[in-house]
Amino acid sequence: MADDETLRAIDMVRIGEHRYKATNGRGGVLPIGGGEDPDFTPVELLLAALAGCGAIDLDHLTGKRAPFASFAAHAEGHKVRDEGGNHLTGLTVTFDVTFPEGEGGDAAREALPRSVRQIQDRLCTVGRTVTLGDPVVYRTGELSTDADADDSIAPEPDPSA
Repeated sequence: MADDETLRAIDMVRIGEHRYKATNGRGGVLPIGGGEDPDFTPVELLLAALAGCGAIDLDHLTGKRAPFASFAAHAEGHKVRDEGGNHLTGLTVTFDVTFPEGEGGDAAREALPRSVRQIQDRLCTVGRTVTLGDPVVYRTGELSTDADADDSIAPEPDPSA
């Protein structure tokens, strides 16, 4: 059973035809669209999440040695429809980074290949989730802020039992 420290959640409301607004618990807002407007589509958000997750990890790992002198990232994948349904294939995130001259920059450049391997193999939560492939459950029901009304949360065990 997941505890409150591990739970991540957003809420979403409809703001127009094929347009939605996601809000996180900290009050951050993100518009999501169906591709007919400038809003990010869900597929683009997944690509941004892959790149963003890796970027933050890379910043933490190499930033211990030196900050980026320049940073850019590109995420891509092919949206296909086959016997497995709609999905993305060939997901790739490319980082184009430079570090300042000097001892710290040299250490960051040396750490870069290992850092990227760590991000891919164990650190990036988004990438690891996609790679490991835990099933997603879609369902309908009334939303409630009362955790007891949410049937996806197992009841606490009865200590007297």
